[in-house]
Amino acid sequence: VWINQGDIILVGLRDYQDSKADVILKYTSDEARNLKTYGEFPESVRINDTVTFVEDGFDEDIEFGDEISSDDDVDSVDDI
Repeated sequence: VWINQGDIILVGLRDYQDSKADVILKYTSDEARNLKTYGEFPESVRINDTVTFVEDGFDEDIEFGDEISSDDDVDSVDDI
């Protein structure tokens, strides 16, 4: 399952690794709307075809995987 920016997902925090979490479920648009109706999301979250977090800096603490810096010399796919 591919996860895109704006998707609503359920994550499980790891007890043994504070800096990591596991994606448990990706909600469909209809499921996300139902969760909003049930009051499971803050009022600042708008759910349409895309999800927008209104609050600035809402996701500043989120980090995704290891990134390759521009200082690294990668000549081929085998080097990755």
